[in-house]
Amino acid sequence: MTRLAIVLLFDAVIVLFALLAAAAAGVVARINGATCPAAVMRAAAAFAAAITFIAALTAALAPLLL
Repeated sequence: MTRLAIVLLFDAVIVLFALLAAAAAGVVARINGATCPAAVMRAAAAFAAAITFIAALTAALAPLLL
């Protein structure tokens, strides 16, 4: 398996974890009494934070892996 494929698979798994984190943040916000639009905004913020983190991490590690 090439290094590029490993990086792409790593990113795909992280996107799945980001979606899971966003869903969890939305559910927790809803349980805490937030309205549906507020819960969606919190979920979107959690997803954006996770994707931003993984983009920075991939950019930092890509030269080492490629």
